[in-house]
Amino acid sequence: MTTTFTSTTYASRGMRHRRPRRSIVPFLAQLVIWTGAAGVLALWWSDTTSVIGPAGWLTGAGRITGLLAGYACAVLLALMARIPLLDHTVGTDRLARWHALGGRCTISLTLAHTLLIIWGYSLTSHTNVVSQTSTLVLHYPDLLKGTAGFLLFLATGVLSARAARRKISYETWHYLHFATYLAIFLTYGHQLSNGADFVGNRLAQAAWYTLFLGVAALVAWHRFAVPLRRGLRHRLRVTAVHPEAPGVVSVHLGGEHLDELGGEPGQFLRWRFLARGLWWTANPYSLSAPAQTGRLRITVKTAGGHSGALARLAPGTRVWAEGPYGGFTAHRRTAPKVLLLAGGVGITPLRALFETLPGQVTLIYRARRPEDLALRGEIDAIAAHRRAAVHYIVDEPAGYSSPLTASGLSSLVPDLAAHDVYLCGPPGMAEAAISALREAGVPGRRIHHESFAF
Repeated sequence: MTTTFTSTTYASRGMRHRRPRRSIVPFLAQLVIWTGAAGVLALWWSDTTSVIGPAGWLTGAGRITGLLAGYACAVLLALMARIPLLDHTVGTDRLARWHALGGRCTISLTLAHTLLIIWGYSLTSHTNVVSQTSTLVLHYPDLLKGTAGFLLFLATGVLSARAARRKISYETWHYLHFATYLAIFLTYGHQLSNGADFVGNRLAQAAWYTLFLGVAALVAWHRFAVPLRRGLRHRLRVTAVHPEAPGVVSVHLGGEHLDELGGEPGQFLRWRFLARGLWWTANPYSLSAPAQTGRLRITVKTAGGHSGALARLAPGTRVWAEGPYGGFTAHRRTAPKVLLLAGGVGITPLRALFETLPGQVTLIYRARRPEDLALRGEIDAIAAHRRAAVHYIVDEPAGYSSPLTASGLSSLVPDLAAHDVYLCGPPGMAEAAISALREAGVPGRRIHHESFAF
């Protein structure tokens, strides 16, 4: 039997629920992406008079896959350009899933393009595949660079596979992805100089330049210029570091004009601490309390070198913050009742939402041991103030465990299917919770989950 500590359950008073409008931005974003893909296919169709024989079919298929691969590269960069409209409505983790799926498609298209073009050209010139490959790489304009970019794409794809991803740190994986910019730069030129759809077609060339220069401008502005401007504007510094639980600390930050950041409960920022060993990477951490005038707070669990070093930060350390990011906010809510389901340090965004979400809110907080329940004092105070339910569930001491199942959740929240659910926790816990919630009758559209696995 799981140990459970429960506050009295009442609807919060003085807080009104207002049904939000469902955003159409995710639909429009996908519509734009697919419309662009259709336009790319139209470019091939308009420039193709006839297809004759196996060589013609192979070369034509190679042209199609090459055009789609080039277009997909631009889409991948746009998805990860951290455009606020997309980030706040679609959600960062959902964009990351689109990006991951698009990445696999791009690698497949690029590989298919390479093999089909070599095979088609070898049939046309009546040479073997090895000889044709050598001719293309060494004698066609920009194809030596294109080959280097292709190999870099493959290497990035292999390292992004789930099995490989588990074996490298977040920081290493993050910086390896910058190699994608170099790969795109190396492969971009050969399409314009060798592609049958672009040579002599100024309109197609102008469209391709507009696409890639536009995406490059979005990336340069949102991923580099905006963080730089905000770093100079807000002048964030560490004001204090407080322990919250074993291996968990809260980092308090102060700065100037922080009201301009617009951070909402549930969102995160990417934090770059200008201290030895930390300045070179920016890691995502959620706000663990609503932003206040001149003050922010994050709560972090030691999970690697970067997060472990935060416990040793000295007051006065300069900080650069990118964001806020994510759509894990009150805007996703569609029902009057809400369940917040946290696992471990996943409590951080949910603690901020627990304080601010209107209406009837229930919090279930799972941890390994009672001492691992970070921020418990604050949570109890919030629950008492708004007269909301809190269930603390721990798996130890031995004999006091409880599986994360539909029946277990329904016993704590009897009308579970009528709730919106905000879920944050380790990947294994999140997967089990989603399965249990669906089994309990909660529609998928009401399960709101945002992870940092990107």
